[in-house]
Amino acid sequence: MTTIRLHNNRTRRKEVFEPIDAQNVRMYVCGPTVYDRAHIGNARPVVVFDVLYRLLRHVYGTKHVTYVRNFTDVDDKINARAKESGRAIGEITAETTQWYLDDMGALGALEPNAMPRATQYIPQMVAMIEKLIADGYAYEGDGHVLFRVRKYAKYGALSGRSVDDMIAGSRVEVAPYKEDPMDFVLWKPSSADLPGWDSPWGRGRPGWHIECSAMSYELLGESFDIHGGGNDLMFPHHENEVAQSCCAHPEGEFARYWLHNEMLQVEGKKMSKSLGNFFTVRDLLDQGVPGEVIRFVFLSTHYRKPMDWTAKKAAEAEATLRKWRSMANPADESGLPDQRVVDAIADDLNTSGAISVLHEMAKSIQSRQRIDVDQAEVANFAASARLLGLLSDNANMGAWVFGGAVEAMSVPLLLKDLEATLSDIRVKAMETKDFSEVDRLKAALAAAGVEVRMSKAGVELLPAAGFDAAKLEGLL
Repeated sequence: MTTIRLHNNRTRRKEVFEPIDAQNVRMYVCGPTVYDRAHIGNARPVVVFDVLYRLLRHVYGTKHVTYVRNFTDVDDKINARAKESGRAIGEITAETTQWYLDDMGALGALEPNAMPRATQYIPQMVAMIEKLIADGYAYEGDGHVLFRVRKYAKYGALSGRSVDDMIAGSRVEVAPYKEDPMDFVLWKPSSADLPGWDSPWGRGRPGWHIECSAMSYELLGESFDIHGGGNDLMFPHHENEVAQSCCAHPEGEFARYWLHNEMLQVEGKKMSKSLGNFFTVRDLLDQGVPGEVIRFVFLSTHYRKPMDWTAKKAAEAEATLRKWRSMANPADESGLPDQRVVDAIADDLNTSGAISVLHEMAKSIQSRQRIDVDQAEVANFAASARLLGLLSDNANMGAWVFGGAVEAMSVPLLLKDLEATLSDIRVKAMETKDFSEVDRLKAALAAAGVEVRMSKAGVELLPAAGFDAAKLEGLL
C-alpha cells in the first residue's frame, strides 16, 4: 500500500499518515460562511483538500473515506447582508450555498460525503455548551456563554503561542461579562431582529467556533484523522476548536493530523479590493477562464507555500491542458495512475511534483510517431491526471477545450483522423511538388483554431486559442 506522509501542524513535522481505522478514514475541512461569492483565495483549500480526498480514496477505497465540509449559515456577516439588502436570511444562505457548490464544481472539486449546515446542528451545540459549563470549562455572563481559556492547559499548542503573548499581540474583546480577556464566546444573545434559538441562557445564537466542534463530533466522532483549512484559521478558530472539543470529550483526541494551506496573492500582491485585484471564482469563469485552468494553476504550487495567481500562469496552464486533452480521451477509464504521480501526491500533497511527472509522461507519448503510440500508456496518463482532478470527463471540465458544437469526447479522435489525412496529403505533395491541398487544409485548420505542427516525425494537431470544433466538420 502507498505510504502517505503529511506535514502535521500539531507536531510541526512531516509524519507517516496512519488512520485510526483504515476502514473509515475521516477528514473534516472548514467550509465557507455563505453570504457572498467565493473569491479565489476561498477556493484554494477546496482544491487542496479535494486532492487529498482523491488520494485517500485511491489508497483506502472510495467506500472507506468520509469527508465532511461545513457551511456556516448563521453569522453576523450574513445578518448584515440581509439588513442591507432587505432579503430574508434563509433566501441569502440558500442562494450563496448553491453558488459555492456550482463554482467549486466548476473547478472539478468532488462534493464531500457530508456538507452540514450550522443551523441544522443547534441542539448539538447547546448540548456541548451545557457539558462544558457542567465541567467548569465555560460560564454564563449577561446572556453570553464563554469558554475559560486558561482552564485548558494546552491552549496555544496548535498555533505555538502562549496565552499571554496572544493578549499582548492581538486585539481581544474586553467585555464586562468576561472573566479573562482571552475567553471566547460559545453562545451570544439575539435581539428580536436577529436569528435566534431558545437555550438555557435565553434566546440566542452560537459563536463561530462551537459550530465545527459540534458538527465534527456528530458526524466523525470524538477522534478523527485529519482536520484542514487555510492557515488563517489556525488561530483563533482551530485553536478554539481544539480546546472546546478536547474539554467536552476528553475521552477522544479530536483531530490527529492538522493541515493548513498558505494564502494566495495576485500578480505578486496581496489580494485586496483597495488594490483592485480582488476577484471571485465566478468573475474568472465569466471572463472565460476555464475552471480546469484555475485548478491547474493552484496545483502548480505546493499547498504550504504562498500561491501567486498571474495571467501568465493561467495562459501557460491553458496551453498545457489543451495539449494534454488532445492526446488523451478522458472517457477512457481503463488506465491506472502512474505510481510516480501517486507517490508525489502522497508526499505531503506535492502536486507540482505530480504535474512534473505528467509533463514527462506527455513528452514520452508525443515523442512517438502516431502509429506507435501505446494506448495503455495514454490511458495511464489520463488516469494519472484524473487523480489530480484534471482531464476529468464531466460537464464542468474539458468541454472548453473543444467547444460545444461537436461532442467533446469525439474531438481527439477527429483530430487524429485529420492528422492522418494531412499527413497523407503531405506525402503526396512532396512527390508531386504541389502543396496547394496541404496549404488549403492548414488554412482551414488554422481558421478553426488548430495549431499545426509538422516535422520529420509526422503531423501533430493541437487545439489552440479560439478553437472552434464546429469548423472541423466537413474537413475530412
